[in-house]
Amino acid sequence: MVLQIINADAVCGRCGNKMLTDNVTGERFCGKCGCVLSDTLQDSGPEWRSFSKEGGTDPTRTGAPTSLAIHDRGLATIINPINRDSTGKPLTSVMKNSIERLRTWDSRSKVNASADRNPRQAFGELSRLKDKLVISDAVVQKAAYIYRKALEKGLVKGRTISALIASALYAACRDAETPRTLKDVADAGNLKKKDIAKCYRLLHQELGIKMPVVNPIQCVARIASKLGITEKTKRHAVKVLEVSQEHKESSCKYPMSLAAAALYLSCVKNGEDKTQRDMAEAANVTEVTIRNRYKGLRLDQNIDCKLIDKKPENTAA
Repeated sequence: MVLQIINADAVCGRCGNKMLTDNVTGERFCGKCGCVLSDTLQDSGPEWRSFSKEGGTDPTRTGAPTSLAIHDRGLATIINPINRDSTGKPLTSVMKNSIERLRTWDSRSKVNASADRNPRQAFGELSRLKDKLVISDAVVQKAAYIYRKALEKGLVKGRTISALIASALYAACRDAETPRTLKDVADAGNLKKKDIAKCYRLLHQELGIKMPVVNPIQCVARIASKLGITEKTKRHAVKVLEVSQEHKESSCKYPMSLAAAALYLSCVKNGEDKTQRDMAEAANVTEVTIRNRYKGLRLDQNIDCKLIDKKPENTAA
């Protein structure tokens, strides 16, 4: 039992001695004569949990966390669609009509402001792109942050909302080193690559975003999973790319084409039946690009000595 002396103003009405409080039972009593002043304790701290009828607890009283990917950041209140009161009893017909009118005006009041309509539509499109591209929540939050910055600078004027939010998502993927190509974003949003690329260049220029260089090793798993390549071949392709990076062979090259060329080279070494056309379709590049990157990796003498068995070059698809 933990006893504490409460404020000096609270004294016993019988003997005038200071009162004590029990933090476990909540009783406030006199430390001399034992007179109990109250038997409940009010906690002044935050309420982090609610008590259910079954005796358990669930963290439902604090609400959902705020999010940049919601037009009002998740701070708005929502009237519960269940027509029951706090005790679980169904509402009367008169009260049900009143609550329904309140719900209608509550939903209308949230979209009346012109400044709220643009984020509402943009983040709805962002939610759809997230589901189609299987993007993590951290990348979505970054995309919403970039879009809000563009909205503050007035970059949305004269441009479509769908193209700008798609370019913000592509920029967030680049920043988080998530392997999503421009074509993937364009196909998910049913947009043209040219429009997204134009908006992306605008964001990069106006917001001063510095993007990291994409590592081609991160693209290996994605291409390999599409073609069903074995783990042994994937690891060999990663080794090829690591050595090529040490010798500056991969500088100024498209990461997806390098990953596809390294996988094709590993397939040739391990005897897997994968053609250059298969690699090109999985990486969304041309066969000529695969062939050129493949020749570049083969001509590197250090890679050839360390990782690749001497075999006659076969570049036919």
